Amino acid sequence: MNRFKTSKFKNTTPNISKRDGWISGVRAGSNGFQGNLIKASCDFVAFNTEQGGGGMVGVATVEAAADGKWPVTYMACHADQVTDLDFSPFDNDLLATCSADESVKLWRVHGEEEQAGEPVVTLSPADGRLETVLFHPAAQGLLAVSSSKAVQIWDITRNSALAVLEQHPDQLQSFSWKQDGSLLATSCKDKKLRIFDPRAQLTAIQVQ
Repeated sequence: MNRFKTSKFKNTTPNISKRDGWISGVRAGSNGFQGNLIKASCDFVAFNTEQGGGGMVGVATVEAAADGKWPVTYMACHADQVTDLDFSPFDNDLLATCSADESVKLWRVHGEEEQAGEPVVTLSPADGRLETVLFHPAAQGLLAVSSSKAVQIWDITRNSALAVLEQHPDQLQSFSWKQDGSLLATSCKDKKLRIFDPRAQLTAIQVQ
């Protein structure tokens, strides 16, 4: 007997919207970063762009404007390429970006045509080029950011690092919070997964 059930989605095909529902004319980034090139909240879509030497982010509203179009606002965020971005799960307008310029910045994203202006907060982890940034899913004000081999946990309300996790032996490729925020999982170029409990210890509690 087959131990695997046939998926009810095996013949599912994507429903691609019509061209008038596209956000067109954008110059999305194509560089090989470890982070995400696009993120969305309930109100906005933000994406990496090659404009401005890669230090800019494009932002559009999820809902179209009155004329049926999606105007894109370009924000000059960093002095070097934007490597990752993430919206706060508690605030649809709060966007975090990290960059090869070794900084993390938090931006208050506003309406369709309004520029973001100055960042709300600027963090300087001082650990070289930054690759990925991710808000904590359950605790407001906590943010994880990674460099090439390490992850730091920051309290953005105090602009201070709460924990610097043990360095990985090779390139850190990605990380993700458990849904309740109690654990952090990382993947590394050494082909191993590591599970961290940042509240208990800075070393991995499990390596697979």
